[in-house]
Amino acid sequence: MNITILGSTGSIGTQALDIVRRRSDIKVKVLTANKNSLLMEKQIREFSPELVCMSDENAAADLRVRAADCSVKITSGTDGMCEAAAYHGSDTVLTAVVGISGLLPTIAAIESGKNIALANKETMVTAGHIVTALAKKNCVRILPVDSEHSAVFQSMHGRKCDISRLILTASGGPLFGMTREQLRTVTAEQALHHPNWDMGAKVTVDSATLVNKGLEVMEAHWLFDVDYDRIDVLVHRQSVIHSMVEYVDGAVMAQLGVPDMHLPIQYALSYPERWEIPENRLDFSKYSELTFAKPDICTFPALGIAYHAGKTGGVLPTVFNGADEAAVAMFLSGKIKFTEIADVIEKAVSSSPVIPDPTVDDILEADRFARTFAL
Repeated sequence: MNITILGSTGSIGTQALDIVRRRSDIKVKVLTANKNSLLMEKQIREFSPELVCMSDENAAADLRVRAADCSVKITSGTDGMCEAAAYHGSDTVLTAVVGISGLLPTIAAIESGKNIALANKETMVTAGHIVTALAKKNCVRILPVDSEHSAVFQSMHGRKCDISRLILTASGGPLFGMTREQLRTVTAEQALHHPNWDMGAKVTVDSATLVNKGLEVMEAHWLFDVDYDRIDVLVHRQSVIHSMVEYVDGAVMAQLGVPDMHLPIQYALSYPERWEIPENRLDFSKYSELTFAKPDICTFPALGIAYHAGKTGGVLPTVFNGADEAAVAMFLSGKIKFTEIADVIEKAVSSSPVIPDPTVDDILEADRFARTFAL
């Protein structure tokens, strides 16, 4: 297998490379990142990719100096990312970049006939109608990498016709149980202290606000062709059950495992086979109980806003995502309070024009609107 990793210096990308280290049958052909030229240099020297792209122009210039003695082509910017995604030497593309920046490269990869291991939920959130149609047209397989969607995929066993509902589990994040008043004084340090998962800053804050679960609901709608009314969210603090599928006869299938991303990443690469992960074992004796609760959408209103945006459709999911990206950046830099993240998203969604069947240009314009409005 020859793979491309879009976002190789991030949490998902570095864990994917852990898998590559164990598998002599996987060759890394392309790596991309945003600004971390130091880590990218190390990855170039270890994995010898043929093509590398840095989104940031200055980082690309720095990398060209650092890796001047290496036989690798180094590109930059959006055009470079799309070139990397469509590179002829790869057959599978792992999209692990954060945010809407993953949309155009993923489209380029699909149009080039690459199978997609999808860790960039924003691609499906903002352009699910476009991406799914392109994948079908180009006979491309899209396999989910998010732990929740991987769990649903594994629990479905390829069936769709007799499914009653999907149940996406949520850890509740680091602020579970707090009141709205307590949330007003939450610091970035508190929001970034996730009890179960090791993720990047943006995704960790999204977990704390339940925005991440809202994005996952929208992604699940497109990945599995299931109506929003049949996608439920359940808070499961232990993060042992990663998601469930309920069938029409009442049977519920669940995928369980330790809270670690190596399994869903690897399964997206190995499907339909399963490869061994020696250290990835669940010790049931450590869990005396597994708890479940309905999400508190009054205290954490972002999840309810996500359902509204998803059901309305058009560009509203894009506006939801863009406003969130801008709001999280403002929160992390100390410009707004934690509770204002959802406020910003709600105002942006309610102020956005509704475009029922958006093109890629409409989506990118809606993203610009959302960010400008949020700021």
